[in-house]
Amino acid sequence: MLPRAAALAHRVDAATPPGRDRTVDALRALAVLGVVIGHWLVTALVADTGTVHGTSPLVTMPQLAAISWVFQTLSVFFLVGGYVAAKGYAVACAKGVRYRDWAAARMLRLFRPVAALLATWACVCVAMLAAGVRVDTVTTLLKLVLSPLWFLLVFAALTAATPLVAKLHPLWPLAVVLHVDLIRFGLGGPEALGLLTIGAGWLVPYCLGALWARGGLRPRTTGLVLLPCGVLATAALVLFAGYPASMVGVPGAAVSNLNPPTLAAVCFGLAQCGAALLLLEPLRRLLRRPLAWAGVALLNLSVMTVFLWHQTAMIAVTALGLLAGRPLAGLHTAPEGPGWVLARIGWLPVFACALLVCWAAYRTYEQRRIGGGRVVQQGAPGRTSVEHRA
Repeated sequence: MLPRAAALAHRVDAATPPGRDRTVDALRALAVLGVVIGHWLVTALVADTGTVHGTSPLVTMPQLAAISWVFQTLSVFFLVGGYVAAKGYAVACAKGVRYRDWAAARMLRLFRPVAALLATWACVCVAMLAAGVRVDTVTTLLKLVLSPLWFLLVFAALTAATPLVAKLHPLWPLAVVLHVDLIRFGLGGPEALGLLTIGAGWLVPYCLGALWARGGLRPRTTGLVLLPCGVLATAALVLFAGYPASMVGVPGAAVSNLNPPTLAAVCFGLAQCGAALLLLEPLRRLLRRPLAWAGVALLNLSVMTVFLWHQTAMIAVTALGLLAGRPLAGLHTAPEGPGWVLARIGWLPVFACALLVCWAAYRTYEQRRIGGGRVVQQGAPGRTSVEHRA
């Protein structure tokens, strides 16, 4: 088994274009894995009196907010997204590719796997209702599956707007977030004003990535500035301005840092972007090893599939666990103490196995032919040619 894995790793390494920046793929992989593991840790499905309802350990154990500091990695994903889109659009323009063709290819990569998810869950919902599952249970599960899609809608909008926002300095959307929060929280302005930060908040790391792509920053120097400044700004906002400590939404909380993004979430995201930029050199050295690079490359080929189906994998394990005839700790029980946390950690490998099954069933929707090429191309027997996404 090990020799075969090593041989595959060397084939992937040899098939990678020499100019490929492997660190960007590594950052994308780390960002998506952070979101997946974070969701699995802070989402609880409690089976009670014939229904299933959702909650979070952050409600009863607010001291676990530190989990969100590690695993809420969306800003890094938007940083990489801005970098890749700006680079890709510049290359497309140099080759004479029309904007509509470039944008259409990007949207297909995003939404073909989404269509597969929606079609599958439409069938699942019909089957559950026909089997007598209560409507509130179906609603809970469906919201859990669909809630991550808001992020894709924002990401798709920013990607489509790349020609307009690629040269926008990150300080401009940051100023928008600052002023919106001042009006909302300082002057008692309308909550609806927060809708502006859904775009502006994620534009900050996206524009930072675009700035990086066009050579407008030095990664190490920028990282050394953003990491401490972002941490200090976030700490000040949490300690002295009343922002929540959790960087994800907590059920029942009056204010969420993520919906819509607050100044605290944006400052924290900048700190994460700084850390990501400082990781570039260590990652570059690590990814010279074929086995490490093969893992990153293969995950990137199905990154959307992993993101879209990770909640379904958790739901499937939870549903199958009901066959035990009693609530299983960390899976069906209320998250009310350290015992639940330890039990949930024990379930993570099971969730990962279920996600692997989903990946095997649905990865082809992400890797199918796009714009005249393939994400993965098989060459002659014994040889693999990998064409990565720009």
